[in-house]
Amino acid sequence: MNQESDKKDTLEILLDESANLSINQIKGLLDKMNSAELAHSLESSPPKQRKLLWSLIDNKDEGDVLADLGDEIQQELLLDISNEELSEIVSDLELDEIVDILQQLPENRMKMILGKMSSRDRTRIEQALIYPEDSAGGLLNTDVISVRPNHSIEVVMNYLRAQDELPKNTDKIFVVSAEDLYLGELSITKLLTSDVNLTVKEVMETDITPINDNQDDKEVSTLFERNDLVSSAVVDKNKKLLGRITIDDVVDVIKEDADQNLLGMAGIAEDTFQPPARAARSRVFWLSMNLLTAFLAAMTINIFEDVLKEVFFLAVLMPVVASMGGVAATQTLTIVLRGLTLEQINSSNLSYLFKRELAVSILNGIVLANLIGLITFAWFGDITLALLISAALVINLISSGIAGIFVPIILRRFKQDPAIAGSVVVTTVTDVVGFISFLGLGTIFLL
Repeated sequence: MNQESDKKDTLEILLDESANLSINQIKGLLDKMNSAELAHSLESSPPKQRKLLWSLIDNKDEGDVLADLGDEIQQELLLDISNEELSEIVSDLELDEIVDILQQLPENRMKMILGKMSSRDRTRIEQALIYPEDSAGGLLNTDVISVRPNHSIEVVMNYLRAQDELPKNTDKIFVVSAEDLYLGELSITKLLTSDVNLTVKEVMETDITPINDNQDDKEVSTLFERNDLVSSAVVDKNKKLLGRITIDDVVDVIKEDADQNLLGMAGIAEDTFQPPARAARSRVFWLSMNLLTAFLAAMTINIFEDVLKEVFFLAVLMPVVASMGGVAATQTLTIVLRGLTLEQINSSNLSYLFKRELAVSILNGIVLANLIGLITFAWFGDITLALLISAALVINLISSGIAGIFVPIILRRFKQDPAIAGSVVVTTVTDVVGFISFLGLGTIFLL
């Protein structure tokens, strides 16, 4: 607890302009931090301070810090790093980290960086760059330890002892044929507790399915979560062992996906301390979309111009119906987005989910309709108006449940991100339905 508090205090001191720290004092604070803490400090800094902090980070730490940064800030810093410097910075990183950084660069600059590497490293990286960033192939590392099934446990133990160090997150070694085809795996625990005279074939596990190189990174994260994996083999379509994926890579995928979903709900994707012009540019598209949908709602209201002139109470109360529907739709949308992200929703359980949300909408509608009816009657003393707003609220809450379920599913089917577009669409649906139901009922019963 104290250690965490010290880290927080250090970061606050570092970013506090009123502290008037000297360059040497800032450098001293940075030298005490690990790469993850340094990356967090950069992400917590406005652009001007960020550049200063980056310039003071020790050269040997720059690669690890760069790999720990989010895409937005990573791209920003890469603009100020020369090709020669970048080539040196990434030289000691793991393959997947190098690939992630290079994929942020324009193609011509990427080729220049690759040209400055050794032929072995260049070939290794170019093979990894073939895979999309969001695939298992884009996540894999080639730092694997593999053995043959006919080796004895004693030979394998001696081989491991001869290594300077084992690759990070090594909880198993992979068993391959002479052609490097995946046959199974041998956990380090099993290795340590087995008779040294037994062969690998006698103790290895063969019922564990490796990850295919073309699998989506979200599928990979789901497999790790469900099976409590620390690492997993990655194979091509011919079952040839290409490398492995480790838990630290999967955690990055989960964090990035959660970050995208959170920002997507508001239709934005930006660094917390992005300069105003860039932040405005990243937000303006979905604000424009929302403006268009707002005009659609306004046109709906305009249809009922006559009733609004006659019964001004409707104009006072209609935002209540639309607002309640919008909140209810957002609740359902959030549940569905979470289910889609965790791959819990499929064709077999969609019917149950629809019935459940419909039931929730009706139950909440009845409770809230009674409440809003009583408030309206107490306020305006008009029983007809109270009944109309109650009925309109039930109708809008039901529509909000339906929209909250089907809008994200339809958007995903059309290859659109439901986290980004979903909130705009469902809000429009509930606004339009709310206005039509309330003002339509008002036209029928109050004119």
